[in-house]
Amino acid sequence: MEKVYVKVYMKDRQKLVAVCDSDLIGKTFREGKLKLEVTSKFYGGELVTASEALKQLLDADMGNLVGRNAVKMAVDSKLVDPDAIIYIAGIPHVQLLKL
Repeated sequence: MEKVYVKVYMKDRQKLVAVCDSDLIGKTFREGKLKLEVTSKFYGGELVTASEALKQLLDADMGNLVGRNAVKMAVDSKLVDPDAIIYIAGIPHVQLLKL
């Protein structure tokens, strides 16, 4: 599987993990009123394997994932329900929150 970008944010004791496919950095997708900007500022962390990204997500309170590889990895690992995925210009995007 292709590598993905992972960026970890910590605020207080909350951990947000942003994950996106490597080929989506710097692109903007629009569909109707929806706009998805895959900026390097937010997503452009470390380029890692899917298993390394999964380790970060398993320990996260929140996740923000964009791209076929990133979202598939989360679905395959049962972190994300496929019904929660939205598609913007054909690009899968999902947010997760652990309660």
